[in-house]
Amino acid sequence: MRDDLKAEVAGLSAIPDTMSRRRFVMTSAYAAGFALAAQPVCAQTAISTPTDGLIAGDIAIAAGKDSIPGYAAMPASGKNFPVVLVIHEIFGVHEHIKDVARRLAQRGYLAVVPAVFSRVEDVTKLKTIDEIRPVVAKVRDADVMSDLDAAIAYAKGTGVADVKKLAVTGFCGGGRYTWLYAAHNPNVKAAVAWYGPVVGQATAERPKHPIDVVKDLKAPVLGLYGDADGGIPNDTVWKMREALAAAGKKSEIILYAEAPHAFHADYRATYRAGEARDGWAKMLHWFRRHGAA
Repeated sequence: MRDDLKAEVAGLSAIPDTMSRRRFVMTSAYAAGFALAAQPVCAQTAISTPTDGLIAGDIAIAAGKDSIPGYAAMPASGKNFPVVLVIHEIFGVHEHIKDVARRLAQRGYLAVVPAVFSRVEDVTKLKTIDEIRPVVAKVRDADVMSDLDAAIAYAKGTGVADVKKLAVTGFCGGGRYTWLYAAHNPNVKAAVAWYGPVVGQATAERPKHPIDVVKDLKAPVLGLYGDADGGIPNDTVWKMREALAAAGKKSEIILYAEAPHAFHADYRATYRAGEARDGWAKMLHWFRRHGAA
């Protein structure tokens, strides 16, 4: 592994071994890693993945003339790692999303998480979701697609990535971007969208939504949704499923019975352990099935 890469991500200390991978006592230092608007955190269920055997930490991603912050995690030894772009939820690149990257790294992936809202503001420091929403509304889809491209270039630049085995997954708003990126980049092998909105009003910043780009999808997408999601009506999910079938796309949508929005978010009251585990297993299988492993 390159020494400069190790140095770049050395700033994140490992979670103590005394903490369980599945359940742990929340400390004030650990809670500080979660976005302010996402708290209080459900300490009894939040999953903590240690950095044992990994290189993981905050990074800077060159994006045109600028640089955007992010996070990366990968095995500490080896090479030719398949790459997963992880697209964060509305709360930004905070502890839960970083932990997702570490979980993927434990499975042999190089996971890269660009902070796709950072051109507008660092949403992890905002205190309420009502403060975050107007920030997100200002984020241009075109900039997000460009920043995701830059994250792939970052992965390639490590010298240990196999970018031909490229996957993307995202949560909430990141799930929406997952659909869009699968239509944007022909090099994506597989994509998994966790409860990402599929319809919406066109704006200058968001000219198209997932249902508008179905015919342009270049990779198979697995959509994981909950039928008790108050923000994503079931009829919109059914419309997306019908559009995929009509276009002959090799994509699938799973609608989990009685699951709410953010059922994978183990630090929130919406977490549903069974559905989250099942969705995670299906995601990994989807990646393997379509050549991104």
